[in-house]
Amino acid sequence: MTETGIHYLDASGPEGMRLYAIGDVHGRHDLLAAMHRRIESELEYAPGADWRIIHLGDYVDRGPDSRSVLDFLIEAQKRDPRNIMLAGNHDIGMLEFLADAEPDGLFMNYGGVQTAQSYGVDLLRDGHWFGKAEAIARGHMALVKAVPRSHVDFLQSLAFSVSFGDFFFCHAGIRPGVPLDRQSQQDLIWIRDAFHDHPGLFPKVIVHGHTPVPVAEVKANRVNVDTLAWKSGTLSALAIDGGDKRIIAVQGKAS
Repeated sequence: MTETGIHYLDASGPEGMRLYAIGDVHGRHDLLAAMHRRIESELEYAPGADWRIIHLGDYVDRGPDSRSVLDFLIEAQKRDPRNIMLAGNHDIGMLEFLADAEPDGLFMNYGGVQTAQSYGVDLLRDGHWFGKAEAIARGHMALVKAVPRSHVDFLQSLAFSVSFGDFFFCHAGIRPGVPLDRQSQQDLIWIRDAFHDHPGLFPKVIVHGHTPVPVAEVKANRVNVDTLAWKSGTLSALAIDGGDKRIIAVQGKAS
């Protein structure tokens, strides 16, 4: 590490610990399951002393099967706590909608209808958003009843960041100039331009998603593994084993 921070080429994970950081899933249970199979095969073929699988948030909305994604993640975490789940803005948006049926919020306007459909709740009427407050309230009440308590507890339990070795993992990015341990939750799940446009190095290499890119983006100070899985059919991850870093991807049907 230098005074100006860590460069990706020089960054390493903890000795003896293999890391996998998976980008935004957005309801693509098929791709998430395929990625876990890929990782499990790697760990079986070339086992290491230890490992962590870090999920970078945005498990729900837009894609077809958010409910199954949450079921999968809950079971994975129960099976082995080395599966780490971080919060994304869409995950927090779902919690906010369950608490308060805001018609103009993130959930209602950016993919929540697909999430609700995965729970058997239709938030559409004749192909249009519910336009009346009482209609939104009815849809909200149905969704509150349909979402298992275990899913709410899981979403409420999500951490906002984690760090291993020379890498700092979060959903969206960090605020330049603010120490990593003082980053706001809002920035960790929402920030874009101020983070993306920062030309210098950070104290650690930031591994994130949130802003879709055609292929995983590796820069000197950050790695973006959000490859628009729900639409492109490609879910990407960063694999770290000591100083070895590589992008892995699984592919399925594009929507």
